[in-house]
Amino acid sequence: MNRNVLLMLFVFLLVLSGCSQAKTREEKVYVAAASDLYHALTEIGDEFTKETGIEVEFTFGSTGLLTQQIQEGAPFDLFTAAQESYIDKLIDKKAVEKDSKKYYALGRIAILSSDSGNEEIKLDDLLSPEVKSITIANPEHAPYGKAAKEALEASGIWNEIEPKIVYAENIRQAFQYVESGNADAGIIALALLQKTALPFELIDEKAHSPIKQTLGIPIQSEKKEESKKLTEFILSKQGQEILEKYGFDLP
Repeated sequence: MNRNVLLMLFVFLLVLSGCSQAKTREEKVYVAAASDLYHALTEIGDEFTKETGIEVEFTFGSTGLLTQQIQEGAPFDLFTAAQESYIDKLIDKKAVEKDSKKYYALGRIAILSSDSGNEEIKLDDLLSPEVKSITIANPEHAPYGKAAKEALEASGIWNEIEPKIVYAENIRQAFQYVESGNADAGIIALALLQKTALPFELIDEKAHSPIKQTLGIPIQSEKKEESKKLTEFILSKQGQEILEKYGFDLP
């Protein structure tokens, strides 16, 4: 095989590879998702793909950091935020379509203990000398961290336990700190606790601002029709039942 034929074959393979990658991109909806949705949205995505043939790829992270990425032009097709204010911010910045804003769930928080023998754990238990580290998501950019701090302040123990606080990048990382034993306790999204064997106790929703989980379609998305279909699925009876199964309250 001469050099020219090899060169033509190489170019053909490059073009074929590029087409394959473009096709893969076209067949997927890319979703920026708050970390508390890890279990629920993974199941919703699987069911949506079965029903429509449209694949979904999730990037999970803190709502604040994902908001920043979308504002800077990250190529997401849908943003499922953990708090309404972040979607409103992106609408104001003309980074999310105003008409696409939908309120899809209400989040709840719970105290989680790494001590499997601690059957009943309350906020006041966090004052115990035996509890040396308490993790929450960073309240600066994570709605669940903000809610956790508000609940601790409302209970009057924030100032006493603040030296014990270990900040996680997002709420799923906070859960992993407790599950791995790297933190003695944590205030975690209820939606992440449905499969854990560790003891947890739901926190009164009146102890913090409502966690109004809201979604929107970024302006730069090239998959707006597919994103609308996924939005409709999340808001459908099937989607809402999955969210409820993982501990979300419904709108």
